Amino acid sequence: MKNLIKRIIKSGIISWGALLVIWGVVSLFYTDTFFPSPVETVKGFNEILLNGKLWEDISISGQRVLIGWIRALLIGVPVGLLIGRFRIVNWFIEPFINFFRFVPAIGFLTLFLMWFGVGEESKLILITYASIFPIIINTIAGVNTINPVKYQAAESLGANKIQSFITVTIPGAVPSILTGARLGLSTAIISIVGAEMLAANSGLGYLVYTSRLYYRTDWIFVGIVTLGVLGFFADKFLRFVAKKSLKHYGVTG
Repeated sequence: MKNLIKRIIKSGIISWGALLVIWGVVSLFYTDTFFPSPVETVKGFNEILLNGKLWEDISISGQRVLIGWIRALLIGVPVGLLIGRFRIVNWFIEPFINFFRFVPAIGFLTLFLMWFGVGEESKLILITYASIFPIIINTIAGVNTINPVKYQAAESLGANKIQSFITVTIPGAVPSILTGARLGLSTAIISIVGAEMLAANSGLGYLVYTSRLYYRTDWIFVGIVTLGVLGFFADKFLRFVAKKSLKHYGVTG
């Protein structure tokens, strides 16, 4: 019985149930236009689901997030590995990383629109910019945690710098790279909302932003909940992939 209760608590069923109850109680004190109840939100969900608008926005936002995040991985992981492993690269590049990671991505949106136009590229670059820094920083941290003895062992077996980089640095940094990938995905989802609110005519961010014009607070809630659900399951998937991948490197937990 205790194990069953523990599993129920760990699954989050009680937490989500409590949230729904609190949401429902709070909504009793306000009009549906100001603070819609869970029931009204579900009605709004069905409305935009049936007319196809929600599926379209999910698809568009999902594609933007995925492309921007993959770009960040393709750039961020190699950069992080090089910064972490080679001191001269660290000297030249890390100061810029430490400067720009504190500049919010949304602050560059106007410049990106001027430089790359109002099409998809400006939004994709914004997402890449936002999500690349957690990836780089975690990759650097992963390289820095590698035991120097492993490099000495590789060198004693005749490995040169490039070979030790491939056989020691990259595998040793994998756990931290996967953590950075998860954090990068979360920042990608956050950044797409701002980008679509200010510089798009489609997507979940655009849905949330324009719903205010029609006083459809229920649609706003639908957009917010949908973003949270997509992020939740995307992170679950990455955690599953990470768990399977880490077994290959002898890492458990």
